[in-house]
Amino acid sequence: MLLIPAIDLKDGRCVRLKQGDMNDSTTFGEDPAAMARRWLDAGARRLHLVDLNGAFAGKPINEAAIKAILAEVGSEIPVQLGGGIRDLDTIERYLDDGLSYVIIGTAAVKSPGFVRDACIAFGGHIIVGLDAKDGKVATDGWSKLTGHEVADLGKKFEDYGVEAVVYTDIGRDGMLSGINVDATVKLAQALSIPVIASGGLGSMADIEALCAVEGEGVEGVICGRAIYTGDLDFASAQRRADELNGAG
Repeated sequence: MLLIPAIDLKDGRCVRLKQGDMNDSTTFGEDPAAMARRWLDAGARRLHLVDLNGAFAGKPINEAAIKAILAEVGSEIPVQLGGGIRDLDTIERYLDDGLSYVIIGTAAVKSPGFVRDACIAFGGHIIVGLDAKDGKVATDGWSKLTGHEVADLGKKFEDYGVEAVVYTDIGRDGMLSGINVDATVKLAQALSIPVIASGGLGSMADIEALCAVEGEGVEGVICGRAIYTGDLDFASAQRRADELNGAG
């Protein structure tokens, strides 16, 4: 089970939002590269970056911070990034900068052909982010709810060749209210590609619940607010996950 620390970038700083509200953010660090090093030293095996400004603007905004993180991490662990990725040129630039995976969210829902083209051009590097509430997919920084079912879109993108799906329950994100394990497992069972859980991680109990369903196709979990507030000690949680899954 991959525990993946999230570094959410707003105006060059490390922040956390509640339920995707840009007006409800808490700053946890002024130096994104130092934050990346912190999680790497704590045992992270992958990092999850979000360009929050980019997600709302529809284009990359925090590129300087992203490059600083990549320079700090180097090739030590894979780094994935979502937010504001709307064209192939942006994907190519990020991959050239050293990103391992790009996460296509809003653009995947609005322009599915873009995901297909991205998978053809950059096979092995494309992840789709599906943000949902009550089983329906949301777009535009979670501000718009669509009529699309999560599983239906997941199957379509699987056919296109994406590497994985990051599934976020937006009703729980940043609230420390617990991962929606049932919904995550339901999606994972519908797909043959890995699903990464996101939204609401709050305690070691969540880690244990996810480890119990790893065999269903839940490969990892995005760790956000809980590891910044101290509700969850990242290093201890990764060790526990390794123990439960026989890697420790």
